[in-house]
Amino acid sequence: MEFKHKSVMLNEVIDALNIQPRGIYLDCTLGGGGHSLKIGEKLDSEGILIGIDRDEEAISAAREKLSSLRCRVEIVHGNFSELDKILDELQIDKIDGAIFDLGVSSHQIDTAARGFSYMHNAPLDMRMDRTKNFSAFDVINNYDEEKLVKIFSEYGEERFSKRIAKNIVGARKNSPIETTGELVKIIEKAVPKISDGGHPAKRVFQAVRIEVNHELEILSGAVNSAVKRLNFGGRIAIITFHSLEDRIIKNTFKTLAQGCICPKNFPVCVCGHKAEIKILGKAKTAAVEELNQNSRAKSAKLRIAEKII
Repeated sequence: MEFKHKSVMLNEVIDALNIQPRGIYLDCTLGGGGHSLKIGEKLDSEGILIGIDRDEEAISAAREKLSSLRCRVEIVHGNFSELDKILDELQIDKIDGAIFDLGVSSHQIDTAARGFSYMHNAPLDMRMDRTKNFSAFDVINNYDEEKLVKIFSEYGEERFSKRIAKNIVGARKNSPIETTGELVKIIEKAVPKISDGGHPAKRVFQAVRIEVNHELEILSGAVNSAVKRLNFGGRIAIITFHSLEDRIIKNTFKTLAQGCICPKNFPVCVCGHKAEIKILGKAKTAAVEELNQNSRAKSAKLRIAEKII
């Protein structure tokens, strides 16, 4: 299947990064290469573009899309939590900009066999990196009821977490739950028929996907690493798609942008903490024109910061 993914807030990201022709730019979530292509087109032969992604299908698509760029292009199959190691291996100390386009790609959702969507019946998978063994099957069939409740509540903000978890544990006593279709039926039976504008399985699938791919637990550390790698005046742009990841980014930026972090009752500063970034305005949302063409941009928020030390 052709890798199809429409990059969200593309022009806003390019403007945010303030790209310098000879700069070094890091795309931590390469995907099909949409953001990277626009970045690379602004770089000359001395510029460097680095793309990281854990999805091998994305890597393959991006290699083809970026093949005509005149700048140096480095594409790495990996996780953005390893960005320090990746940059060290490329012998790159500092960068001039970084982009994180978080969440699941359109291609991953639309490829039924990947098991990300509650609208297609497929094996329980949801792995962004299919070289890893741990999948949605393991979460649904091996986590105890208490742990299922925890991830549905925390990562899906699902108010019927206890009922859903109980039904899952009861159903798998007879035989393993192997497909997304089986899981959807269990969820539908557990959730009262209410009109809240969304499918009853939506929040559970989000929670399981986040758990499988450790999406939230690696986020703050990766952003901190990227900021430390920025040159003075370098920019970082991050697109989030739900409140959980946006809250992490907002709080991480806030901490990086403040000076002293000592308790307020301390008479003098002893922490020595200095602000590393300046937050550039409030979170941006997609323009009406983009929303009319791409419904998946509806929940997107773009946060931008600049390195100041």
